[in-house]
Amino acid sequence: MLWIKALHIVFMASWFAGLFYLPRIFVNLAMVAPGSVAERERLLLMSRKLYRFMTILAIPALLLGLWLWLYVGIGQGQGWMHAKLLIVLALLGYHHSCGVLLRKFEKGQMQRSHVWFRWFNEAPVLMMLATVILVVVKPF
Repeated sequence: MLWIKALHIVFMASWFAGLFYLPRIFVNLAMVAPGSVAERERLLLMSRKLYRFMTILAIPALLLGLWLWLYVGIGQGQGWMHAKLLIVLALLGYHHSCGVLLRKFEKGQMQRSHVWFRWFNEAPVLMMLATVILVVVKPF
């Protein structure tokens, strides 16, 4: 079980690294001056590669978490786990929305400002904070 926990933490931390960094690239994309084609294409390439990589990292993180919950029994029937699962669903939604935003950037349809993306970038930080508090403190 400790190996499963350790791997779950490693994959979760790695997935979060992508969730933290991709919106920062979006900030830069939103600031690209019109006509800066090379800069825009480089940032789009970075975004596509990071999105694919973080998707690959999310899969084992989620599968290992499910294993710990369903087969090892960690958190079963406990309120903190239900709250954590809601946050995980929100993280999956956030991950998906990053993909939607990336496709809009690729099509040249993005209308949001770099300031909006700076605020958007804060969501995974808050979700990670809440998740760690739930798992470690188990407030309910």
